[in-house]
Amino acid sequence: MEAKSPDPNIADRMKSLKAAWDKAPAGPKKDATLRHYSEKARAARQDAECIRELDAATQALA
Repeated sequence: MEAKSPDPNIADRMKSLKAAWDKAPAGPKKDATLRHYSEKARAARQDAECIRELDAATQALA
């Protein structure tokens, strides 16, 4: 079974979220975002789960 190549959209979204997370002040929003920032989902190539986690992280940071 051949591994799927990473979706560039997800990689861009992760970079964007990481940049926003780095700039955010410490507190409950930042902590909630960290819980959703799912490197594990990305490493496992679970794109749909990763997108859900990125959306949840974006909402938590807002």
